[in-house]
Amino acid sequence: MTEHNFEHMRRAMVASQLRTTGTNDPRVLAAMGEVPRERFVPAARASLAYADALVPLKPGRDFNSPMALGRLLTEAAPRPGERALVVAAATGYAAAVMARLAGPVVALEEDEELAAEARANLAGSGVRLVEGPLVRGCPDSAPYDLILIDGAVEHVPDALVAQLADGGRLAAGLLENGVTRLAIGRRAGEGFGMAAFADAAAAILPGFAKPRAFKF
Repeated sequence: MTEHNFEHMRRAMVASQLRTTGTNDPRVLAAMGEVPRERFVPAARASLAYADALVPLKPGRDFNSPMALGRLLTEAAPRPGERALVVAAATGYAAAVMARLAGPVVALEEDEELAAEARANLAGSGVRLVEGPLVRGCPDSAPYDLILIDGAVEHVPDALVAQLADGGRLAAGLLENGVTRLAIGRRAGEGFGMAAFADAAAAILPGFAKPRAFKF
């Protein structure tokens, strides 16, 4: 595959996967049309970088689909100057896109191998990479105007909600009964709620299991 091939695939992704499925924010389309996804996947799977599918990175972790990320960013509407946190940075792609839309950007990853790849991929981007448990967020840089969880979770931990600024947004895939729904949430004072806006396949993230109700 040549750089020209990848550029053609990137344009096709924008035209046929993003524009046709509700990603209609011109800034999001431009950012995803500029960041080379092929540099963020394993070399052996570079030809799959623009597929409308999840791409395996390692056991238990997948590269999110373009449509899922595009829809989440469109609903979240990042703005220049907003402080943003990307949870589950993986190899850094979503953070690289976010850096073109908002900033400063913090990218959080708990897997040592993926974090090393993200650090190399994000060099010079201005993104601050932090290693640590995904469910704990990165409180030392809070509050955030926007938190993007780049994948699907059963439960959004209170620790992440607490790191949102008043009026801040959180975008994620919510997994319930095997179905993933993309959702956006907003914090208002001490209140927080999420509303789903689309069904979509998204990379399922480990460690975000919903707390089980106590039973007598």
